[in-house]
Amino acid sequence: MITYKQAGVDIKAGAEVVKRIQKIAKGIGFFAGFYPLGSNYIVGAADGVGTKLKIAFLLNRHDTIGIDLVAMNVNDVVVSGAKPMFFLDYVGCHKVHPPTIEKIIRGVVAGCKMADCELLGGETAELSDMYKPDEYDLAGFVCGVIDKKKVINGSKVKVGDKIIGIASSGLHSNGYTLARKVLLDHAKMDLKAYNEDLDKSLGEELLTPTKIYVKLMLDLVKKFEIKGMAHITGGGLLENVARVLPPKTQAVIDLGSWTVLPIFKLIQKLGKVEQKEMYQTFNMGIGMVMVVSAKNVEKVMKYLAKQKEKAFIIGAIDKGKQEVIII
Repeated sequence: MITYKQAGVDIKAGAEVVKRIQKIAKGIGFFAGFYPLGSNYIVGAADGVGTKLKIAFLLNRHDTIGIDLVAMNVNDVVVSGAKPMFFLDYVGCHKVHPPTIEKIIRGVVAGCKMADCELLGGETAELSDMYKPDEYDLAGFVCGVIDKKKVINGSKVKVGDKIIGIASSGLHSNGYTLARKVLLDHAKMDLKAYNEDLDKSLGEELLTPTKIYVKLMLDLVKKFEIKGMAHITGGGLLENVARVLPPKTQAVIDLGSWTVLPIFKLIQKLGKVEQKEMYQTFNMGIGMVMVVSAKNVEKVMKYLAKQKEKAFIIGAIDKGKQEVIII
């Protein structure tokens, strides 16, 4: 049985860091930070793509990782209802290889186009003492804007509301340390070989870009009352959905309500990973969650179907202690 902590990532330590920072820095605590500017908030986020980069290195494929970088940031901004305005990137590398950097930035440009935001600039740093040859790290920064009166933060969520999950494209950009430990180190799988369970090679599956939900979510906010949204990243469904729950409520998630993608089943089977560990590490096929009233849930689902989005009613809000219960 392999755990995320054994693989090298301690989620509890990360949560402790956030708690400590909240004591010394204002505006931190939701998926993104808020800065007041007149009648609006400027909403900012910073993120990377983690060890998904290791897969890009192994396959020498760098054309989609920039999409992941944009996605991890803009999806964190849009869950408050804010529209991403501009994006900046940082590339730190052992040595600048222009063709590789160009491929990365082309991905960033593509991601920004999907999110309808502007690539404003960035920094490329050649740090041979910091990085191994042919390796690099990425960081992204995005700013969005929203009217103070229109912020979505879960405060209106109440008992009886329904939880809708919108499908992910795969692992997105979280849990790769555990995924690599199980699939590559433990199971010794070949990244380039075709896999029947996945209907593609493992490498293709692991490099599938993170889905960008910005245009969809902003459209939904205009048409319906969305009470809360959660981008399912590090911490999985258990940690991220809890972030939009008011006091004295809990989210009850029905595990049989959506199709878990084959890649997650493969990781769980080969690594003998416990169920709770899976749902606390990966998105499990749900990349974005939103809470709506019971009276609106069918209308929202019909709209999502018209947009050809895979979406599922995955649970409901009940009385509880600001936690997520899976049944």
